[in-house]
Amino acid sequence: MLKNKLTTTLAVMILAALAYVWLSPAGVQKVPDITVNSIDGKSFRLSELQGQPVVLTFWATTCPGCLKEMPHLIDLHNELSAKGLKVIGIAMSYDPPNQVYSLIKARQVPYTIALDIDGKAAQAFGNIRLTPTTFLISPEGRIIQKKIGEMDMDKVHKLIVDMLAA
Repeated sequence: MLKNKLTTTLAVMILAALAYVWLSPAGVQKVPDITVNSIDGKSFRLSELQGQPVVLTFWATTCPGCLKEMPHLIDLHNELSAKGLKVIGIAMSYDPPNQVYSLIKARQVPYTIALDIDGKAAQAFGNIRLTPTTFLISPEGRIIQKKIGEMDMDKVHKLIVDMLAA
């Protein structure tokens, strides 16, 4: 009898935890509060971006998927940054800064690009090794989506528009 009650209680607790994770609108995992340095010499903490949705992508100049995704991120930035969206690209530590500068200039990237010279940003986000790895972050500062590889831009666009409307 006691064993059945314990089993039932444990099952209910597990279901409640799963429901919380599944239904939590702002995600469960909080964004690491790291400081990044943009290529224009500005330094900022990710916690400073709380209150607005953020698309944060780890990328590399030699990554075909990253380069294919870049025009879509530019479009997101151009369409939604005035409404509150922040797009940040973090170049991987193995990417030479001069190569990053050249590519950003050639592609006229308008959103924030940061350099992860020491690899600490990639490490803080779970030791990122594959690119692109992109995080959609809620205005509450929680990760609501992580995608390794190219994103479904229509889905991401809808999620961002919904966050901006809330």
